[in-house]
Amino acid sequence: MFEDISKVVLISDMDGTLLDSHKNITDIDRDAIERFMALGGKFTVATGRTLQSFVQYRSMLPLHMPVIMYNGAAIYDFDKNEYCFTKPLPDSARQITADFLEALPEIGGEVLKADGTYIFRNNDYQQLHTKLCNIEPYYADLDEITDGGWLKVLFSMAPEVIPHAEIFAAQKNYKSVDFVRSSDIFYEMLPEGITKGSALDEYRKLPGMEGFTFVAVGDFDNDLDMIKRADLGACPSNAHEIVCENSDLVLSRTNDEGAIAELVDYIIRKCGENK
Repeated sequence: MFEDISKVVLISDMDGTLLDSHKNITDIDRDAIERFMALGGKFTVATGRTLQSFVQYRSMLPLHMPVIMYNGAAIYDFDKNEYCFTKPLPDSARQITADFLEALPEIGGEVLKADGTYIFRNNDYQQLHTKLCNIEPYYADLDEITDGGWLKVLFSMAPEVIPHAEIFAAQKNYKSVDFVRSSDIFYEMLPEGITKGSALDEYRKLPGMEGFTFVAVGDFDNDLDMIKRADLGACPSNAHEIVCENSDLVLSRTNDEGAIAELVDYIIRKCGENK
């Protein structure tokens, strides 16, 4: 599996994994990634972020591999400036979103499309998300957002409200969509069957990606399926318990301490052992 480092792809989650608590990449992680790539390894990320909110981070690393975005609903190739894969929500997503707003009037939210972010309710948690993503969103009522190309809907709310959202979704048993918690304050609606893990499967089908070993690392519920489907699934020590339980490798470092560097060292060592 690790016979040739040039046939290894390391895919990292961003928040809580690649990014530290201040939303930066630590020097130790950046140096390790650059060393991994200099040896021939391939590095990319899998994120819930949009194209617009990810651009600010691309300059931090020389990424030349397609990026998994929108929590698996799209794969984008920055070198070619094109989407390799997209899977939009069904048209029913509008009514489902309206149902959530009626049932949980305190929540905020946004529709994420390929052309931008559309905020339909702007509560405090939604404002925090906009600030963290450092984007200029569009503001519109839900019924003003055009149909088609909805890649995901993000609901923002107090941590204690998320269990109510999960119960509501389970009771409704909506078809053709799935839901995932992506942080302590975010609950997302995605196309049915779409996860970072399903996007990893699509990644394997991209031209030239045959025969690669995929290593995936993440810390939260929305990373779980990717970790399970990878050839080697890993997590930083700050990962949620369920993620740790399902990882092949639980790293000793947190995202603030250079967890990615620890994983890179592990991969390099394994490749050296198999020579």
